This record gives sequence, structure tokens and C-alpha cells, in this order.
Amino acid sequence: MMQSRPMPSSTFAAPPAQLDLPGQEKATLDLWRARDVEGRSLRTTTRPDGSPRPAFVFYDGPPFANGLPHYGHLLTSYVKDVVPRYQTMRGRHVERRFGWDTHGMPAEVHAEKELGVSGHSEIKSFGIAKFND
Repeated sequence: MMQSRPMPSSTFAAPPAQLDLPGQEKATLDLWRARDVEGRSLRTTTRPDGSPRPAFVFYDGPPFANGLPHYGHLLTSYVKDVVPRYQTMRGRHVERRFGWDTHGMPAEVHAEKELGVSGHSEIKSFGIAKFND
């Protein structure tokens, strides 16, 4: 037979009957901006004791290199936001860099066609800076 135990008393005040969630979010964002929470988390590479924060590398590609955004971007965008935030909260130093994968390849192929060049050697002859522009 299971015995019921009294519920422990809460040390928190009961929430108001009507929550102002947008107002609470704005107040939180204002506080974070005032304290530069995100900027400090990105710049801080050491722990309070002076030891280095372990790095977590999360390189990402350009978001829409070869077309307009569509529903398929939603899941990857969500993951690309949540994973670095989670790793930051776990105490790691997470540098966010965008444009580090091969999503640019379709754009490069399109540029080659438009400029009438093909392949690395022709791009070098054309001029890499000029090609990138």
C-alpha cells in the first residue's frame, strides 16, 4: 500500500493569474543587452579560475547560397542555433563561423557559367578576387 506524503511547501511565489510573456521576454532581452551576455560569452575563452574553456567547433555553411529559403531550412536552422547555445551553456567556448562548408559550390558553378570560366586553373587566371566579386 502506498502512503501519501505531504507536498513540500514551495519557496516560490505563485505566478500571477495573467502572465505577460512578451513583456517578460522583453525584460529578459533588455537585461541581456545591458549586460552584453551574448558578447561576453563569445569573447570569454577562460573559466573564472583562469583555466581555458574547452572549444566546441561548429562551422556552418551559408544559409541560402543557392536559392530562396524553404521549409527544408527550418530544421537545420533550428539545430544550427540550439547546438552552439547548448555547448556554450555547458561551459565551452563556441566560435560561430558561417560559410565553412560546400554549400557555396552551386554558386561557384553558376558564377563559372556566367563568367565563361571552368575549373581552378581558369579561375586563377581570371583572378580569384575578381571571380569572388
